[in-house]
Amino acid sequence: MKSVKLFAFLIMSILVCGLSFAAEVKNLDVRQQGNRMLMEYDLEGEYNEDAEVSVTITVKGRDYSAEKLHLTGDYGKTKTGKKKKIYWNVLQDFSRGYSGSADFEVVAGGKLIKDSATGMELVFVKGGCYQMGCGSWTSECYDDEKPVHEVCVDDYYIGKYEVTQGQWQAVMGNNPSHFKNCGDNCPVENVSWNDVQEFISRLNSRSGGGKYRLPTEAEWEYAARSGGKSEKYSGGNDVDSVAWYSSNSGSKTHQVGTKAPNGLGIYDMSGNVWEWVQDWKADNYYSNSPRNNPTGPSSGSYRVYRGGSWDDNAGFVRSALRNFDNPGYRYGFLGIRLARTP
Repeated sequence: MKSVKLFAFLIMSILVCGLSFAAEVKNLDVRQQGNRMLMEYDLEGEYNEDAEVSVTITVKGRDYSAEKLHLTGDYGKTKTGKKKKIYWNVLQDFSRGYSGSADFEVVAGGKLIKDSATGMELVFVKGGCYQMGCGSWTSECYDDEKPVHEVCVDDYYIGKYEVTQGQWQAVMGNNPSHFKNCGDNCPVENVSWNDVQEFISRLNSRSGGGKYRLPTEAEWEYAARSGGKSEKYSGGNDVDSVAWYSSNSGSKTHQVGTKAPNGLGIYDMSGNVWEWVQDWKADNYYSNSPRNNPTGPSSGSYRVYRGGSWDDNAGFVRSALRNFDNPGYRYGFLGIRLARTP
């Protein structure tokens, strides 16, 4: 009989998102069940509400998202309820078994709203405080990413995806993108900050609420880092699982939502296209930034954009990386993601 080395896990830590989203993971329990690991949890929120549940398992310092593991059960789009179950078939990922420690994280993203005019989906982000900037959890820091400083933001919504070519076309009646052949579900690009203001103005006129806007830098980074967590990239430390960038993009954009989401169920905040934010750029702003809801300098010559693109190396798709340009400039790697005030 061929012997199989069974795995015996020592669970070092079980991480549950401590933020209060519209749906929230509670009572997470991880235990071995035969040749599998069982993650059982309660998903609390409004009755029968849909949430986006993400899973990350860290083994020997390496993060594995659900897309890279043999998981079955209640993750991805999941309705609220008790005794949700996720099974990990460990021997399919570690054929010889694994004896050691692992960290398990199960997180529920926020409630979605959907814009009737465009079909655009936005995720609710519960406000909170975090350490903004390039800290010990990342590397390759530039001077304008320092110092790390505490920032607190109020509740807001942010796009689950980058604004797509189809959504831009529905509002503006044109498609300025360089990569038109990519299709309606690919991010719109080749749009300036000024173009984006016209898009937002028209969208707000159609929706009647007048609440769509660009996120501030502080809101953008808080959402990108899954609610201010210590993440190098948006969704963890494995760049290939979460980002389209120069090493895997084939020198072009890709449909939104085809890489793994971050802990809030948001896609492509690292890579694919850079995303304009609201703030002006100024030297040393991080040294003088207010703690609560910073909105950037009151004036300037350049607007900030974040997140990196299909054309950038891994260092430029880090969550802390900042870039800027003239608000009238357009590029085939520069797009948008919208925010909305609750």
